Amino acid sequence: MKNFKNLSVWEKSHQLTLKVYKHTVSFPSNELYGLTSQIRRSAVSIPSNIAEGSGRNTDPELARFLTIAHGSASELSYQLFLSFELGYFSIETYNNLESSVTEVLKMLNSFIQKLSK
Repeated sequence: MKNFKNLSVWEKSHQLTLKVYKHTVSFPSNELYGLTSQIRRSAVSIPSNIAEGSGRNTDPELARFLTIAHGSASELSYQLFLSFELGYFSIETYNNLESSVTEVLKMLNSFIQKLSK
């Protein structure tokens, strides 16, 4: 079992989740059970799946959960874009969040490839 808190990809995705929560506080109240909830669930899913996969006994199981985290990061990327298009984020906020998602996606890709060898 690996300690997920020692994984840099977990730390980056955790920081991304904190940023998502911070920047979705100002979303319209009518989005609370819609986009606000969905975007937060996608963000939380990334470090959660990394943590769960780290608690598994084999590298293939870890890779499977990293792949799920990758899917959640891709989903989050779209939701950030939608939020920007709806005017809920400034261009600076959107670029900052999207840059963080891209970094996490690259780290996940690298980790999955390493485990697959």
